[in-house]
Amino acid sequence: MPHAARLYDYFLGGKDNFAADREAAAKMLEIFPGLAVGAQANRRFLGRAVRFAANLGIRQYLDIGTGIPAADNTHEVAQSVAADSRVVYVDNDPIVLAHARALLQGTPEGRTAYLDADFRDHRRILSAPETAGLIDFTRPVALLTVALLHFIPDEDGPGEILERYKAALPPGSVMILSHATADLVDDPETSRAVVGGYTGAGVSLTARPRERTEEFFAGWDLVEPGVVPVSEWRPDGNLHDAALAPAQAGAFAGVAIKPVRP
Repeated sequence: MPHAARLYDYFLGGKDNFAADREAAAKMLEIFPGLAVGAQANRRFLGRAVRFAANLGIRQYLDIGTGIPAADNTHEVAQSVAADSRVVYVDNDPIVLAHARALLQGTPEGRTAYLDADFRDHRRILSAPETAGLIDFTRPVALLTVALLHFIPDEDGPGEILERYKAALPPGSVMILSHATADLVDDPETSRAVVGGYTGAGVSLTARPRERTEEFFAGWDLVEPGVVPVSEWRPDGNLHDAALAPAQAGAFAGVAIKPVRP
């Protein structure tokens, strides 16, 4: 059966996918050829956002919905700025678990860990030995839910679950988030067909509008430029991002900082 992590790997040009994933991905690319370039733009957003957090002084990262290792993993970007950065990766896909050893290779000064868990199980993720061993929740943390929440249906309350994580983090923490949307697609039928393609492959996907994506940041201070197409969040001159039309991006992205409240 196709799986979201392996589909994403395929769109990124990876090789850790099966025939079922490639067949499903090919059908979706026939409907919307921009899926692959949108996924690649999302990956570049992750790198820019992690670098932003690292330059703010963040040295602890909780990356939920890690996916299969690809170029510029969170720890590689963070540790390129500060070698002592620590990263806890979380995913619930067996194939990601099989590749965890690759994720666990960090700098001698920094540390990484992998936790096999579901985003919905916030109590376990926040209290697990893997998390407690690397993250000090009295100091700022970067929370990443990149291309994750659109796989959590409304009935599971993704916003309410996210609030549990946000509440556990101290002021100065950073939230890095991207989310699939139909707002940027010119033809609503195309968007519905893409969602139907995921559903037909056994993968639940809920595309949400900009307003719903902005709600995930409630109570935190969005940094400029706010919630924008993934390719437009603080672009660094990458030619692929510059050439990408918003309709091809297919996802919104944003970064926010937890303020100090009186």
